[in-house]
Amino acid sequence: MEQQSAGIKGIPKEGFLKISLPEQARLSSNDRIALIRKGNELFNAGRIEDAKKIFITTRYGDGLTRIGDYYMGRKDQLEALRMYWIAPAPQKRERLVEKAAGIVRTWMMEGSSKNGENTTGGRESVR
Repeated sequence: MEQQSAGIKGIPKEGFLKISLPEQARLSSNDRIALIRKGNELFNAGRIEDAKKIFITTRYGDGLTRIGDYYMGRKDQLEALRMYWIAPAPQKRERLVEKAAGIVRTWMMEGSSKNGENTTGGRESVR
């Protein structure tokens, strides 16, 4: 059995992101609208975490997307991805997923070249 590197051992079994949501609150249309307005007020006042709770509770996609944008501006891509996933904001989510895949691909290529492995994916390079 291979020994796992310290980095691999530190990965939580459920992964880095918890994307599942609690059961949606049963709200009347008027209550949902009032909560969304309150969430928008909180967001505009800079109370992002409070606004986020309301937007998640009401499943307000536009608000969740704005929260994701806020996290992107703060360089917190994982939380931004979580917000985009919940929103859903597929274009923004896919951009982050592609970026993460590119980073992992680069790491794998760097690791392979350090170990003297062929990094051309099994194909020989032609010169």
